[in-house]
Amino acid sequence: MENGKAIILSAGQGTRLLPLTADMPKCLIKIDGKAILDHQLDALAAAGVAHPYVVGGYRFEKLAAHIAARGDGTDLLFNPFWLVASSISSVWAARALLEGDFVILNGDTIYAANLLAQGFAGCRKGISLFVQRVDTPELDDMLVEVEDGVVRAVGKTLAPARARYRSLGIIAGRQDEGQYRAALDTVIAREGGILNYHHAIIGEIAQNGTVQAIVVNRDDWIEIDRPEDIAAWHSRGL
Repeated sequence: MENGKAIILSAGQGTRLLPLTADMPKCLIKIDGKAILDHQLDALAAAGVAHPYVVGGYRFEKLAAHIAARGDGTDLLFNPFWLVASSISSVWAARALLEGDFVILNGDTIYAANLLAQGFAGCRKGISLFVQRVDTPELDDMLVEVEDGVVRAVGKTLAPARARYRSLGIIAGRQDEGQYRAALDTVIAREGGILNYHHAIIGEIAQNGTVQAIVVNRDDWIEIDRPEDIAAWHSRGL
């Protein structure tokens, strides 16, 4: 993924983390004295991703000030639909970037740098989704059905007996020639399309059997949805 683009989806408020997000974007909450966003940007840089973009919405001015203070060339995009649409609208805001080599990440998740680097090294040409085996899904897991290394279906309501993996929220495009963007256009154009999670794009492509599953067998990552997730990260000593 060297010289590739990273698109971090950070437009939402994160109401489940209130009152921490009462006046700041979720991605600016500090974990171990460092904003979630900074954890992500530093990990991406260490993994060789050269061009980071952040899609913001809620308390956009605070996000802009934070990125300006970093002074590292990170670009900021605005999603004007963040309050009335789901995460697919943030992907739409970055639509022009969706070709060649790119990676899309949820803006509320911390990853170890070498987790990203190892996963990127396994990505073939086309679209890939990072997944982890899970026996007992947690609340709000984005479940994934995988067969022979290929993603067959993705969604929060899949039966756990069928979907034995969960998404890490990392979608990678390698030398993509517009497949992901075309699927985005198809999904968002449907009735109610703006209310979809962006994983619906992967679900659309998966119907063709062309989404590679990058299986991650490690726990040095965490999605920060609730205060107890912060405590869980600290308890791991990572």
